Amino acid sequence: MVFVESIQAEGVELERKAMGEGTKAKTPLVVEVDTSNEKKDIEALDIEIPVLTPRVYREYKNLADLDRGLMVFQSVIYQQFSEEEQREIVFKDITTGEVTHTTILDTAGVADYRSVIGYYAQTVMKELRLVSGYDVLYGKIKAFIQSALFRQPVDLESPNTLRNLSELAATKTVIETFKKAVNGLTVRNKGDAEIRDTIKLRQTRPFVVKDQGYLIPKKSVFNRVIGDSSFELQFASFLEDCSDLVSYAKNYLAVHFKLDYVNADGDISNYYPDFFVKLSDRKIVIVETKGQVDVDVPFKIQRLRQWCEDINAIQKDVNYDFVYVDEESFQRYQPKTFRQLLEGFREFKKAES
Repeated sequence: MVFVESIQAEGVELERKAMGEGTKAKTPLVVEVDTSNEKKDIEALDIEIPVLTPRVYREYKNLADLDRGLMVFQSVIYQQFSEEEQREIVFKDITTGEVTHTTILDTAGVADYRSVIGYYAQTVMKELRLVSGYDVLYGKIKAFIQSALFRQPVDLESPNTLRNLSELAATKTVIETFKKAVNGLTVRNKGDAEIRDTIKLRQTRPFVVKDQGYLIPKKSVFNRVIGDSSFELQFASFLEDCSDLVSYAKNYLAVHFKLDYVNADGDISNYYPDFFVKLSDRKIVIVETKGQVDVDVPFKIQRLRQWCEDINAIQKDVNYDFVYVDEESFQRYQPKTFRQLLEGFREFKKAES
């Protein structure tokens, strides 16, 4: 579910497909540089993108520096459960949160609070890819639960406390609060970047994708444009009709162009912009399209803007710019040229001086 939610946040649309007896086989598609197309000048259509060194990194400090007083969270109500409820294990549907069934433990099977705290500590370490510090983190989480998580101090030895810790609100609060606190302690910005390499789209190796809708482009080095959503295909069609650009390309995973950024949870993540657009040999625009806006969009676009500022400060041969295109505005205003798009879509741009 974490993987599904993450790709949906990137704008990938999940479709339902028929399966079983009577359904036709789906053959994969090959996406490659269209060198066999005599109508294309691959060198002229090619786009070069610099690769910069990462800007954000983890500085593994001592987890003992975690300060409970600086943690921002909403305390959880401490409920009073009956003796029977205290021995319940409640199973909930992962997608709806509804209770599906309940199991009653005998008195010999009641869990211990230590295993619950251990689970919390291991989950935080796993999700943040921490390799050490379990003992310190365990102690911090224990103290947090004992005196801060609930709206009152609690007795960890009490079966009622254990039952409260099994509730979704308590589990989510502990894990998310400590993830943000650890990220705030360890994630750092270098403050500068250097050119490490250059990506040339015409050197992209062929790759296979599932059978899906695609566009046959005239202005791209690739033989097909595959969209993660119907809006991306619509936008690619718009780029095909723009007379004021030289070429464009979808930023496939095989291109290997990604930006490191700090997401809404304070964790380091990777961001893959959607399109490259070549206006001339001296002007390249990175385009991010979005149908449904997620909480990480501002952080991604701010990072893209920073990347453009970094690369333009390092070299002057090519100017790199960006534009953010949301589906609602695109459908409403329907730009006819790429220049109109740049002039009309100014969200996340700095105010002109």
